[in-house]
Amino acid sequence: MYPYSLWGFLVLVADIWAIVNILQSGADTAKKVIWTVLVLVLPVVGLALWYFLGPRTGRS
Repeated sequence: MYPYSLWGFLVLVADIWAIVNILQSGADTAKKVIWTVLVLVLPVVGLALWYFLGPRTGRS
């Protein structure tokens, strides 16, 4: 059971990190809400999509 709970904890930490970065991004409010809901509803898929397609913080 331990490896599964570790995996779940890592996904939770990564999702929280993603949501903080989404909220700090320069995207408009509607996009922030959409990305946040996507990460919350589909934690692993939403995280991967946000990482590759989501708004960036301070990077050009």
